[in-house]
Amino acid sequence: MILVSSCLIGMSCRYDGSDNKDDKVLNYLEGKDWMPICPEQMGGLKTPRNPAEITKDKVASNSGEDVTAEFIRGADEVVRLARMVGATQAILKSRSPSCGSGQIYDGTFSKVLVQGDGLTARALKKMGVCVISEEDL
Repeated sequence: MILVSSCLIGMSCRYDGSDNKDDKVLNYLEGKDWMPICPEQMGGLKTPRNPAEITKDKVASNSGEDVTAEFIRGADEVVRLARMVGATQAILKSRSPSCGSGQIYDGTFSKVLVQGDGLTARALKKMGVCVISEEDL
């Protein structure tokens, strides 16, 4: 089973209420078993919402709101779901504070990238799921 960021398949769940539909992802998933996920929504955040970035060990919105608990809850829910469905792979949205794999924004909301993983990507990797971004396809 492949978990895939809902925004990548065209669901309007991005922070701004839009999507990141990626035909390359949809083509890759054709004929495979997959399931959409949105850790932010699964963690209780609404759509639309203020953008958030990781700063040290905290996730904060651009208005300064601490949304760490919601991001942790979303990661925990995705891990629980991954175990239930036997997920072995995840295609997650690049640079996201939940889903980013390898690079995320630095927390200054200035589009500067740093090495690191979003909370959900980190949790899935820890349980042995192969995590890639849409850019890796």
